[in-house]
Amino acid sequence: MVDEQLATWQKLNAASFLAGGLVAAYPELGGEHYSDASGRFYGPLIRQPILIFQATPEQLRLTLSRAQERGVRPSLYTRALFSTGNDADNRAAVATVATADLDLVGLALHADRKQVDKIVKGLPLHG
Repeated sequence: MVDEQLATWQKLNAASFLAGGLVAAYPELGGEHYSDASGRFYGPLIRQPILIFQATPEQLRLTLSRAQERGVRPSLYTRALFSTGNDADNRAAVATVATADLDLVGLALHADRKQVDKIVKGLPLHG
């Protein structure tokens, strides 16, 4: 889910990084390479559909809390990450902020569907 108030480029940027985080955390989500009828090869895609919800900052904090209460470890994207340039700086930017003070703009999670439904309850799909 992404903060509904972000600029379009920021929503796409955050969603892309979060999807990559899911595949890194759950390698089984990565699909097989593609090939076309001409014999050219392409990279794999994620094997399952990704639902992107929109959320307010308050809803993002609530969703994070729900996930943590259920033992689901989400990937996160904070506002500070728009101004960093690499993974080490991204992790350092998050490491300096307590959970309650994270300026969340996006979350991604993977778990059993029933569990995910409870975690994202009330959030609308991004439109």
